[in-house]
Amino acid sequence: MSPDLLFVVFAGVLGLLVGSFSNVLIYRLPRGENVAFPPSHCPACDHRLSPRDLVPVGSWLSLGGKCRYCRAPIKARYPVVELLTGLGYAVIAALYPFALYGGATLGLCVLLTLLLVASAIDLDTSTIPDELTLPGVALGVGFSVLNARSGAVEGLGLPTPAEAVQGALLGAGLLVTIDLIGSWVLRRFRERRSPETPIGYQQIALALLVGAWLGPWWGVGAALASAGVNLAARRVVRVPELLTLGGLLVSVGLGGSGFGPGLIVMVQGALAAGGAVALLAGAYWWLRPELEGEDDAPYDPSAMGFGDVKLAAVIGAFLGWERLLVAVMVAVFAGALLGLVQVALKRENRLKFGPYLALGAVVALVWGGAVVESYQALLGL
Repeated sequence: MSPDLLFVVFAGVLGLLVGSFSNVLIYRLPRGENVAFPPSHCPACDHRLSPRDLVPVGSWLSLGGKCRYCRAPIKARYPVVELLTGLGYAVIAALYPFALYGGATLGLCVLLTLLLVASAIDLDTSTIPDELTLPGVALGVGFSVLNARSGAVEGLGLPTPAEAVQGALLGAGLLVTIDLIGSWVLRRFRERRSPETPIGYQQIALALLVGAWLGPWWGVGAALASAGVNLAARRVVRVPELLTLGGLLVSVGLGGSGFGPGLIVMVQGALAAGGAVALLAGAYWWLRPELEGEDDAPYDPSAMGFGDVKLAAVIGAFLGWERLLVAVMVAVFAGALLGLVQVALKRENRLKFGPYLALGAVVALVWGGAVVESYQALLGL
């Protein structure tokens, strides 16, 4: 057996084991449970599972999909996640041999795990935990250092550290802009009834507007200044969306007509500033203590979950902004097509976009480079 084939087999076995741990994350993270303690146990009878109960795929098959001790049914999702992870790791190892790409191959396996876990949790709970996405952004930037050392930047088209940061910011910025404008439309252009304090969507919208005209750093600075005013006043000092989002739309129109820094520069500046503030706001709300009475706040319609914004940042950090755009386009197309089927069959009115983003990221990982090259050739770049 050749070393490359041996590594593919090893990667597949490793994927099965990681898939088993992924099931732990899928079950425990939404419940706020420790992922390491207590040891694995049946959620129905609480009996501790022995090693023979934890063999990936094999245990589920041998037990007929039921607990050994209480005969409670075990979801088919468990072997599916394990099989998908094992198969995914093996495919990554075959396409991107570790001997050539080293740590970059490992980084792509980590991305696949994050995407699978996030998708499964989103399907179950309509949420994507910050414990996955925010550290995932940092991991994507960290693995970009290994990309440059292993030659994956040239061989795979994976991002350098600067490009990984850019990809994360533009990913978060693109999705949060869609969310902000879509939510504004759903509210029929009315202001939010329950704006966040000290930092939230209003500051993100302000960063988008200022970033479009003055660049990302000024956009972030304006948002932080607004958050500082909220802290000093100990209340929300409103920044009207008619000014920020309306001004952003007018600004883009002016940029497309030749005014200001130019359309491309304005869009890049706005998205980078908005993405940076979105990630800062996400980190703040993740780490802050819960405030009492939040559940009584008035409901504001939302076009997209904030977890999707942070998942897009993860994809951008691992794959770079060009493949991120491929992932988003695939996700939008798949979401529009399959979402209609989902709504028709289940009569659901809320699309869980995380799995579609994950699907888009897998497509971008495998074929994104060819898509980008074809598009550049079409434009003569």
